Amino acid sequence: MKEAIQYRYETSLIERQTEAEREMLKEFEQGAYTIDRPLVRRNPYLINPLAAVILFETPQERAVTLRVCGKEAAGDIVHTFPASRKHILPVLGLYPGCQNKVELTLYEGRTVKLEIETEALREDAPQLCYMETTPEYMRDQMIFVTPSLNALAAAFDYRGDIRWHFNVPLVFDLKRLKNGNILIGTERVLKMPYYMSGLYEMSMVGKIVKEYKIPGGYHHDTWEMEDGNLLVLSEDETFETVEDVVVLLDRETGAVLRSWDLKKILTPGEGPSGGYTDRDWFHNNAIWYDEKNHTMTLSGRHVDGIVNIDYETGQLNWIMGDPRNWPKEKQKYFFKPDPHQEFDWHYEQHACMVTTDGDVMCFDNGHYRSKLREEFRLNKDNFSRGVRYHINREDGTVKQVWQYGKERGQEFFSSYIGNVECYQEGHYMVHSGGIQYYKEEASEHPAALMQGDPDVRAESITVELLHDQKMMELKLKGNYYRAEKLRLYHDQDNLPIGAGVVVGQMGVTPQSDTLIPMESCGEMLPYRYEAKLVEEEDRFTFKAVFEGGQLVMLMLENEAEEHGYFISTSKNKFTALCCGTFIEKDPRNVSLSVNKQGLSGTYNLRMIVDDKKYETGIRIVC
Repeated sequence: MKEAIQYRYETSLIERQTEAEREMLKEFEQGAYTIDRPLVRRNPYLINPLAAVILFETPQERAVTLRVCGKEAAGDIVHTFPASRKHILPVLGLYPGCQNKVELTLYEGRTVKLEIETEALREDAPQLCYMETTPEYMRDQMIFVTPSLNALAAAFDYRGDIRWHFNVPLVFDLKRLKNGNILIGTERVLKMPYYMSGLYEMSMVGKIVKEYKIPGGYHHDTWEMEDGNLLVLSEDETFETVEDVVVLLDRETGAVLRSWDLKKILTPGEGPSGGYTDRDWFHNNAIWYDEKNHTMTLSGRHVDGIVNIDYETGQLNWIMGDPRNWPKEKQKYFFKPDPHQEFDWHYEQHACMVTTDGDVMCFDNGHYRSKLREEFRLNKDNFSRGVRYHINREDGTVKQVWQYGKERGQEFFSSYIGNVECYQEGHYMVHSGGIQYYKEEASEHPAALMQGDPDVRAESITVELLHDQKMMELKLKGNYYRAEKLRLYHDQDNLPIGAGVVVGQMGVTPQSDTLIPMESCGEMLPYRYEAKLVEEEDRFTFKAVFEGGQLVMLMLENEAEEHGYFISTSKNKFTALCCGTFIEKDPRNVSLSVNKQGLSGTYNLRMIVDDKKYETGIRIVC
């Protein structure tokens, strides 16, 4: 039967990396590579074009210092690897599109100079507007940004040069773990617009050490516990409501050890922000665990509230935010601002954190700047900022003790996304990641839904301040979810060798409650729907183009059973789009991912479109 769907089987990124590493090590073992004639592999793990691996052997164990030479001395990236006879050295900090000079120095020995050529960056790399700082301030640290639109993750040095970059859309916050690896969301969308299959733990060179699959998917933020286990923002597997579940993952097995359902702690519909929907009623975009008092602090964008709960019991401790339109019984959980000091509440905030002395900080997006619809502000008249509050838990009061951004007005306004960092007392980062203009005024609509419109402009501004003196400002074209300041190398930065490990599971994809009794018409799905199917080891993803309002259902059928998956063709209304990376320009494009978990056997894939059931010629083996 002739296929009416474009079909492709895709191996996982881990599998592709494992094969690439196997070939690299095989070549290394078969050759007599020395420091004078090393084996050099550019982009060894396929996703970081500004990284390489240098492999060679020395007659005796020797420590090796690697230097990636900067455009000037201040831009040098230097790291010393421990003594060994067999050296497999990750190279980080290469410049794009040039011959990079790299030096290898043996301990108490000589220096060998190499050149590593890199390709120019693709169009999906971030574009610099300006970087204002000094090499003395930044030293060997870089500003990392992660995607919110089409430009992908990258790191900028003190000159504003990109020295690190991923060429696949790994999303949400980038966290450095205690072992030196980083944690970031996968590129695999579980459900639109940005609920990902889980997390990658990976080295900075781009090698995936472990993939964590999560039944309800992953979004926004994570936290590494003292014992290594991971707190992860997720949702219920049914996706009837979203962004309202926290899970604790076993670091080794990926198993969900426990979960906290916020619907059991708060009542959906109470205290709604301007972006509230029945499905996305809380919109948790951050988690901060406080080991001093064993609590979790969460950021509910769609209640304009920062919420603190007890880790053990899940009991609500307090809510910080504007208490208006919350019911009377919840008022006891709120703090009252000091009436004698300058004070603004936060609205639709992101990235809450708790300082070492118990103060609470967040990026106050300020979207709508009120709980009351009649007081909502237009974005062009609004402001965003980083803000720090001091809470007095004994008398139930709150003071605003620091802020930055209000004075910049529209140019610093981000209706969505952003983060703050507190490095030490008086030393802060404020990242306004979602600045969007329509013509010359702050846009009232998300840029991700207006792709290609020449009147739309997106930017991000990241600022660092030391005792209120600006030490760094980075401005980029495009929007970026969060910014982090990190060194490329870590003290434990040896390259982990061996196949990456996959743990956990993505759960059973919810099916339609009612199946449509209909026999196949025997015809192939018409080409006008431009249907495509990508199958992976653990799932398959169907994509096609349908007109709004069409009835569409994907069917898996065999002689024993049938499973139906409804595909919505109604226009999506997103009141929060923290990551628009996967949004299609054409709203008629639809996408459905079906996990193979819970399915067993071989199924014929058929499509119901309006009043016909079509053949596709594709069989799915689960």
